[in-house]
Amino acid sequence: MILLGIETSCDETAAAVLIDGAVRSNVIYSQIAKHAPYGGVVPEIASRDHVKKLPGIIEEALSGAGCTFAQLDGIAVTYGPGLASSLLIGYSAARALSRRLAIPLTGVHHHEGHIYSVFLGENPPVLDGAFPMMALLVSGGDTKLVYMKEPGHYQIIGQTIDDAAGEALDKGALLLGLGYPGGPIIQRTAEGGNPKAVRFPRGLDNVGGEWKYEFDRKLCFSFSGLKTALLYHVQNHPETLADESRKRDLIASYQEAVADALAVRLERALEQYPCAAFACAGGVSLNKVLREKMKQLSEKCGTPLHLSSPKLCTDNAAMIAGAAYIKLSRGYPFTAPDDVNPNLKLKNWAD
Repeated sequence: MILLGIETSCDETAAAVLIDGAVRSNVIYSQIAKHAPYGGVVPEIASRDHVKKLPGIIEEALSGAGCTFAQLDGIAVTYGPGLASSLLIGYSAARALSRRLAIPLTGVHHHEGHIYSVFLGENPPVLDGAFPMMALLVSGGDTKLVYMKEPGHYQIIGQTIDDAAGEALDKGALLLGLGYPGGPIIQRTAEGGNPKAVRFPRGLDNVGGEWKYEFDRKLCFSFSGLKTALLYHVQNHPETLADESRKRDLIASYQEAVADALAVRLERALEQYPCAAFACAGGVSLNKVLREKMKQLSEKCGTPLHLSSPKLCTDNAAMIAGAAYIKLSRGYPFTAPDDVNPNLKLKNWAD
């Protein structure tokens, strides 16, 4: 089966070709340079750039895979969640190609793509041997723990109640004047710093007060207090930013707090739920400190860890086609969405 994947949920324009589940091409155009001056993604700029770049990206993906439009068996496209105007570009292109080529179209949840990206690349883990699996999803504006008894079965057991981990890194970098996107810049500038120099809060550690959420407090995340703590620290110690060594320690401590908050909740989840393996997926999973903590946790609890290869951590189309292939190979049909859904929720395949 030859699948074309298309991803335009935010600020990456991407297309990929998978043949029988193996990635043959994966082309990504990043708009970071266009959004960096604004400190975040500007939806209008993103959608306009998708319109300009997507046709060429699709052609490049097909050429890289050594196949033509006529050889495609189907198309997989992200239809949510994400920016509505960006999602529409990829969805419209996929639907038009589906009709023009008379081949089926299937919609893919963006987060499903990230989760199943751990089963792509060289020497991927065996799918059936990985479940039940706990997935820590750290993608863009979302941070959650997803328990999966089997592929296509999702039970959200914990999530952020305010900002996502990626947003905490972006806003922290902005506050420190480092630039955008925050994750890579913080990781780079924190190298050599002392991660224990400043003790930042991990969020929700202090029990007490009203808890109005349906999830276990101990499995949920909060990064708003962390950002506030960073702001107060900078205001109370302005000399820190003028000293490169102390600034590096501050940034390393902030990064440590984000990664530690994620690892601690994941460890609690693994203690409560029986798992054959666990995974960490999404753009933030590219962070070296977080990846090391995941490996240490795997050794500590004796549970195999599945991580995406670095080139599949950020938004890409191979993960979209990969998720579609796994679903199709397990007997589920192509399901063409009626429209995009910026607020799309994870839904079990059997529902």
